[in-house]
Amino acid sequence: MLRRYLPRSLYARVVLIVILPIFLMQSVITYIFFARHWDLVTEKLSANVAGQIALVADLYRAAETAEERLAIEQQALNDLALSVRYEPNKGIPANDQLSIFNVYNSTFDRQLNEALDQPYWFNTRSWPAFVEVRVQMGDGNLVFFAYRDRVFATTGPIFVLWLVGTSILLGWIAIVFLRNQVRSILRLASAAEAFGRGRDAPNYRPTGATEVRKAGYAFIAMRERIKRHLEQRTSMLAGVSHDLRTPLTRMKLALEMQPDTAETQDLKTDVLEMERMVEAYLEFARNEAVDEDPEPFDLAEMVSEVSRNAHRSGHHLYTDIPPNIHLSARRNALKRAIGNLVNNGLRYAENVWLTASPQDRQIEITVDDDGPGVDPEYHDEVFKPFTRLDEARNLNESGMGLGLTVVRDVARSHGGDVSLSASPKGGLRAVMRLPM
Repeated sequence: MLRRYLPRSLYARVVLIVILPIFLMQSVITYIFFARHWDLVTEKLSANVAGQIALVADLYRAAETAEERLAIEQQALNDLALSVRYEPNKGIPANDQLSIFNVYNSTFDRQLNEALDQPYWFNTRSWPAFVEVRVQMGDGNLVFFAYRDRVFATTGPIFVLWLVGTSILLGWIAIVFLRNQVRSILRLASAAEAFGRGRDAPNYRPTGATEVRKAGYAFIAMRERIKRHLEQRTSMLAGVSHDLRTPLTRMKLALEMQPDTAETQDLKTDVLEMERMVEAYLEFARNEAVDEDPEPFDLAEMVSEVSRNAHRSGHHLYTDIPPNIHLSARRNALKRAIGNLVNNGLRYAENVWLTASPQDRQIEITVDDDGPGVDPEYHDEVFKPFTRLDEARNLNESGMGLGLTVVRDVARSHGGDVSLSASPKGGLRAVMRLPM
């Protein structure tokens, strides 16, 4: 249940892992400070002031002359920092005036109630720096003014300010540090994605933490091994195919000099079949070669060239390509792959439709036909090299089992893929998906 609400990116998750404990720790410290330390300090301060007020009220009530009461007021001001005056013939208000921002009004009220026997009233709202207390004394009342910081612990806001400030500072430092670490991982991911799309990404240099650097160097080593493997395979296939041409040419010349018999005709047919095989291998080798760099181009313009080639061969290709679709890819390789799909359709169907549409940061290139189609159980098999179908329709245009292999290799070398399915036109549908 909680997984769907958690962030998906590594940066957000790491920030959550690092920042959340900081704020949780600060919250616990704040709770302990306010619930324990500040409560205890405020309770002691309020009890001390309430006791002093009760003492002065008792002394004032016991004094018999005006001189003694004046001396008590002066002594309370000098020794206790309490301002005291007597207001005769005046009672205390009915309701206390309490500040809504002071959470410890009840603490002071409780301490006054324990220390005083007389009715009292106090005011924490009217004076920013003082707390006013009135104590009923017969037909008059004593008015006390005490400094607010002597009644309540006033360092709480400063503590909260420092707490919030340090939390923001620590969070900002953590975010900056994590951003630098995650940036190295993102650069590695971008280099891997570029290499998957047929781009070499030569400017990539491993940076960041030791583990990220190790992953970066492992990626570079893997990239070089893959490139060497592709070059060796391509060179071997091209070399073998090229070397076969010389003996095939000699065999053709020898057969031309022989009498035209049924046996020689069969041999000539075999030699032509071998030539087609060699050409198919060379085509496959040329596609495997990575000497073409990706470049941006207009898809509609490239498809128009495929359509003109189909028209020159006597076929009609229906196209529907939106304008201004630009891809960055190996243009000739992609043109060859799309041409393979179109030619396969034209070979076994009367009508072929080529469309393209953007789909969620991808471009889908679809080739439909109204031919016989292919059994769904062979949809994956036909992409394997040297696979040929026994049915009436063979999707590999050369007949050697390499046509769709070339198409899939081109699509995957650009970070995409190709799949087959039944077409709503009645035949086969081939969909090539490429990142935009």
